Amino acid sequence: MSRYEYGIDFSAVEAIDIHTHVEIDSSGHRSLDDELMTASEKYFKSGAERTPSIDSVAEHYRERNMAAVVFTVDASSTTGHPPNSVEEIAERAAAHNDVLIPFGSVDPWHGRAAVRRARALVADFGVRGFKFHPSLQGFEPNDRRFYPLYEAIAEAGVPALFHTGQTGIGAGLPGGHGIKLRYSDPMLLDDVAADFPDLTIVLAHPAVPWVDAQISIATHKANVYLDLSGWAPKYFPPQLVRAVNTVLREKALFGSDFPVIQVDRWRRDFAALDIKPEVAPLVFKDNALRVLGIER
Repeated sequence: MSRYEYGIDFSAVEAIDIHTHVEIDSSGHRSLDDELMTASEKYFKSGAERTPSIDSVAEHYRERNMAAVVFTVDASSTTGHPPNSVEEIAERAAAHNDVLIPFGSVDPWHGRAAVRRARALVADFGVRGFKFHPSLQGFEPNDRRFYPLYEAIAEAGVPALFHTGQTGIGAGLPGGHGIKLRYSDPMLLDDVAADFPDLTIVLAHPAVPWVDAQISIATHKANVYLDLSGWAPKYFPPQLVRAVNTVLREKALFGSDFPVIQVDRWRRDFAALDIKPEVAPLVFKDNALRVLGIER
C-alpha cells in the first residue's frame, strides 16, 4: 500500500482542476450501472472516452502542466451498485503524485463504519478531501445523523466537496431513476457550514436552479467555496460571472468535471468570458491552494 504525499510543484503548474472523476478501476468495475452511465453520456454529449483509467487521467493533465483532484462516489446504499475502488484511486494517485490529488468517498448511510473508513482513508491512504453527491447518495446533508462524519473530516483538516444543483446522473430517465434533486439544494449545506465552521466546504457546480442561494452562502460563510465544474462556461448564469469577478473572486475554483466535460473546451469557453485578468489566476490555482491547505 502506498500512502499519498504531495509531489506537485505548485509554483510550476498552470492550474488545479478541483473536480475530476475516475469511474473505473483496474478490475473493470465502473462507478455507475449501465443504465445510469448511458443516461449520463447522453446528457453530457462529451464525445470522448467516458471511463479513462487513472493512469491516462494523470497523463492527460501532465501534458497540460496541470494538477487534478480525482475521486469517485460511493453510493452503494441507494444504488445497490458498489463503487469502483476508492483505495485504488488513492494508491494510483500516489504513483502519480506529481499531478494527481486523491479525494476519498464514503457512503454516509454506513453510519459509524463510514466515519471509521473516512478516518482510515486519511490516515492510511493520505486522501486530501472527500466527495459527496447528496442526490445520488440519497441523503439530506443537514440531517444530524451525518454530523459525526463531518466531525471526522473537520478533525482531519481536509475539505468536503458536495455536488449541488442539477445532475446529469439519471437525467432523461423515468422519474430520473429515482434520484431527487432537492437533496442537492445548497441551502441544506448552509446549515452544515454554520454548524462546522472549521470544515472547508466546496459547493460543486453552478447550482442551477439555486445559483443565487449558492452565491449567497459562499459570500456569507468564510468556510464555503464553489467550483465551476459541470457546465461549459458559456452557459454560466450571468449573476455567477459577476460574482466570480467581485464578491467570489477568492472563493471560485476551476473545475471541469472531466471526462464528461473536456478540460480544453472548458478553458476555451472560460477565456471568452469577461473575467478580469487579476481574477483568472485566483480561479485557476490560488483559491484551490487555500482549499487544499497548501502554503506557498
